[in-house]
Amino acid sequence: MPATPRRTRSDALQNRERLLEVAAQVFAERGLDTAPAAIAKQAGVGVGTLYRHFPTREVLIDAAYRRQLTHVCEKVNALLAQHPAAEATRRWMEHFIQYATAKSGMSEALNAVIASGMDPYSDSRALLTDAVATLLAAGARDGSLRTDVTPDNVLLLMGGIAYSVQHGTEEQARPLVELFMDALSKGAAGS
Repeated sequence: MPATPRRTRSDALQNRERLLEVAAQVFAERGLDTAPAAIAKQAGVGVGTLYRHFPTREVLIDAAYRRQLTHVCEKVNALLAQHPAAEATRRWMEHFIQYATAKSGMSEALNAVIASGMDPYSDSRALLTDAVATLLAAGARDGSLRTDVTPDNVLLLMGGIAYSVQHGTEEQARPLVELFMDALSKGAAGS
């Protein structure tokens, strides 16, 4: 008789999520200089719990990065449920900028993951493209966003905005996002 897979206990899932949250923050702030034991302590769990979920530093970094990206992309549906498409898009872009500038602090850690043979970016493009496509489709349905813009165009411009302000502040990004939203709005040139 085959064994039934064990369900992960809710406290184990909470510990895993807390470890990923703390790891993303710590690696973004301090790079690779932080010992895994310090991450476990800050997350309020034992180092054994950390290694049970994430056997190497690279596995932890990869999982933390993927968790952040997934949360950014999952925010689309909640924003669309609460706001018209154009406003949801603007708010998502601001959230994306926060994510991208925080991720820039993780670059050293992500480079270590790549050097270990893992590819933390393998799903990134598809997740982001789907998120932006959902926003653009909602804007096309309600008539608030142009229909001649592709998700790839949006991602390229968002990447440019994030890069330009990665060592700045959210206040510096806000006018660029507003300018971009003006260009995406229905009635802008080319729509």
